[in-house]
Amino acid sequence: MTVVASEPPARDPEKLRPPAPPGRRWGRLPAVFETALIVAGLAAFVFVLRHSALGDAVLRYDTLRQLLDDGTLTDNRYTIVGHLFAVPLLLAARLLGQDQQQWATMYNSLLFAVAIGVLYLLLRRRLPAALLRRFFLVLIAASMFAAHVVQFNAEPFTALAVAVGLVAIAVRGRSLAGWAAVALGVANTAATLVPLAFVVARRMWEDRRLRYALAGVAAVAVLVADNWVRRGSPLETGYSGTSGYRTVMPYSGRLDFSYPIFFGLLSVCLSFGKGLLFFTPGLMLPVRASMRRLPLRDGTTLYRLYGWWLLFTVGLVVVYAPWWSWYGGLTWGPRFMLFVSVPASLALAVRLWEPAEALWSRALTLAVLTLSAWVGLCAAVFAAETPPACVVDHFANEALCHYTPEFSALWYPFVADLPVTRRDIVMIIYCGLVYCYLAAPLVRSLGADVARRSRRPLAEGLRGWRW
Repeated sequence: MTVVASEPPARDPEKLRPPAPPGRRWGRLPAVFETALIVAGLAAFVFVLRHSALGDAVLRYDTLRQLLDDGTLTDNRYTIVGHLFAVPLLLAARLLGQDQQQWATMYNSLLFAVAIGVLYLLLRRRLPAALLRRFFLVLIAASMFAAHVVQFNAEPFTALAVAVGLVAIAVRGRSLAGWAAVALGVANTAATLVPLAFVVARRMWEDRRLRYALAGVAAVAVLVADNWVRRGSPLETGYSGTSGYRTVMPYSGRLDFSYPIFFGLLSVCLSFGKGLLFFTPGLMLPVRASMRRLPLRDGTTLYRLYGWWLLFTVGLVVVYAPWWSWYGGLTWGPRFMLFVSVPASLALAVRLWEPAEALWSRALTLAVLTLSAWVGLCAAVFAAETPPACVVDHFANEALCHYTPEFSALWYPFVADLPVTRRDIVMIIYCGLVYCYLAAPLVRSLGADVARRSRRPLAEGLRGWRW
């Protein structure tokens, strides 16, 4: 995951489209079908997924409701910077006499749809349309987002605001709106100040300008104001002195950032229940050559944007690895790493749009797509199902959900007979359709290559055999 300082001359993206394989020159039919899948997926996020409010999502909602009721703010530890944009949704629910909390739980799904729309407007004239559509399909049907947009938590706003903001900066250069979105996303989750520092330092080095540091200043200013108004001190975040339950794990029950960073890094990256290797496998794909041929504007290619996203990813891993709750509590998958789904989805989309010539690379892409599709299906269907063994006796055995394959969020559906509702069946059909559509060209090309390469050895091996 190396980010280079210089970029090669960018070329016209329309000239970089791979030639349509035989049997696929159907005019506009593939584009229409893919667009329909995207629209259907966004609609399913809002109207089909099972939305609910649990844990700190309830506290965030109560804070917002109290603000609307009497104009006061509670002093709990959870910031509501991103949730303030949900105020119109709650007011609409009040006006229509609907359940405000239920409407609030749909906020992140609506936010996701808006982010997809903004990304389309920013990138539609910059990237090949087929690549952009694949990027959206992977985000919807083959990433972690389906599991996290159904709650009223902070991670979707932070992930989407930072990702979209950096796209605006890459496309438009010194975009004030882009930096504002990034600053708001970071202010919504204080720990992301460290990843922001990585990206800002990179931008300052690239352009030799100090002004980019103002984004960090703005994010800190919002955080300080929130602390001051709600807790009476600019430095009181509400998180100091927090810890989890004492369990069999040797470093459990400690305060704040006390987890050994070595074990934290291994856990964040490689654990079966929370590891990025399993939940965002797209990061493993080699995409530098392809991305460096795709221009976003003069002097900036898609690979530079991808590099900024990777820097933010590295910052997230570094800042959360030593925290006692690196796993994100009782949530599906690596909650704090939701942002990583964005660069992982882009990398997978690039490889689907421009398959490599090497057989092993296409096989790797198919394997990554298959795992990513399973991640997306589990996120959409089984995210609410937690193994009972992981929550009994004050979470004494919670580590089973983090480290063992049998209790992992990805593999537990193979162990237990989990209930499947009609809504779930709709999502299973949708995710399966998207996977089959995206995988079909790879399967066809791999099958043809394997058949061609094995024909002669097979013939030689059968030569001389008699009944």
